[in-house]
Amino acid sequence: MGEVILQVLGTAQDAGLPQPNCYCDNCTKAMVDPTFKRRAASLAIVLPEKKQWHLIDATPDFKEQIAMLQHAQEMEGHVMDSIFLTHAHIGHYPGLIFLGKEAMNTKNVPVFTGPLMKNVLEIHAPWRQLTDLGNIQVQAIEEGIPTGLDEDLEVVPVKVPHRNEFSETFGFWIKGPKKKVLYIPDIDSWEEWSIDVVEACKQADICLLDATFFSASDLADIGSSGRDLSEIPHPFITDTMDRLKSITDTCAIYFTHFNHSNPALKQDSEARDFIEKNGFHIANDGMIFHL
Repeated sequence: MGEVILQVLGTAQDAGLPQPNCYCDNCTKAMVDPTFKRRAASLAIVLPEKKQWHLIDATPDFKEQIAMLQHAQEMEGHVMDSIFLTHAHIGHYPGLIFLGKEAMNTKNVPVFTGPLMKNVLEIHAPWRQLTDLGNIQVQAIEEGIPTGLDEDLEVVPVKVPHRNEFSETFGFWIKGPKKKVLYIPDIDSWEEWSIDVVEACKQADICLLDATFFSASDLADIGSSGRDLSEIPHPFITDTMDRLKSITDTCAIYFTHFNHSNPALKQDSEARDFIEKNGFHIANDGMIFHL
């Protein structure tokens, strides 16, 4: 088995950083400082020796993320070998549109997703055109059933509770020849999950977990603008840390999928300092793990 690389292509909540029509401190900083910008949460699994790579989630930042991956891995012109989708929220699948005839015009790229999401892509416009023209080939996946990508490399879906207006929601186990990764960018709460998050993370070498909000305090501006917070449930970073603090010596836990309001985005913030001093980590765009 050759080298397997997991590259982080994005770490922001669906709308990215900066978020459209937002001029909060974080978004304003990202507008003027490209190094502070974050793309929507996405990963790439790379087999560099075989010039193969697989994408997890096709985000609104699809064009930039593909270029990032291809340049970093010296794979210019190499289309992804497959795509895995977590669910049908706007940060996770709209990038598929660039596979169509107006852009890349790909041929039968396998897209692995749940049965409900498969239905969205095969029946509803404009996604239907991708399947009708053979740009993508949608394949249903089921919880716990692995998809083999190479010898000693597989992706295993795990269902998580989330706002499933149009599709089910999956996290993924990514099992390489040497390390196991648990990737859950979106979940409503750890209490609602049928699996104990502590026990799940004990099985992993690396976890990349939902960090949309740091705590209740960074929701204040959203709440005051009339947003119903019950419509956007996510576990707070502080809650996740409290649950997982006993296993940080054996599992490297990284936070991802940051909302634009999250104070942990700032390098010199108290929130960032609190996270790192307690043995947790912040995932960054471009970060690489060797599996």
